[in-house]
Amino acid sequence: MAFADNLKQLPPVSHLGGLDLLDERGATVASIDNKPGQAGSLAVYNFLGQHFGAITPLAAQTGLELYAEHTDDARANPGKHPNIDRLLALIESGARLSVKHRFSVD
Repeated sequence: MAFADNLKQLPPVSHLGGLDLLDERGATVASIDNKPGQAGSLAVYNFLGQHFGAITPLAAQTGLELYAEHTDDARANPGKHPNIDRLLALIESGARLSVKHRFSVD
């Protein structure tokens, strides 16, 4: 399935302002905001955090599958898709990231 089709299967993220990814010491290592160009990644990382409890190597593998055609592009062009690059690095390192949600305030 294509990335756009996979996104339709994920829980909505309209209630989120974004999320922060925390390393094992609790330090924020990355943030994904709910804005154009990042909303798809927000949906993927939100799903992974909910389903797996953290972004683990197994969660990262699932994330690569969800990114579909963008995963191949990320492998061919390191740095072009930092949120996918992060998943590839987690698989390689065996690290784990916690997810901290930031909720929208209307």
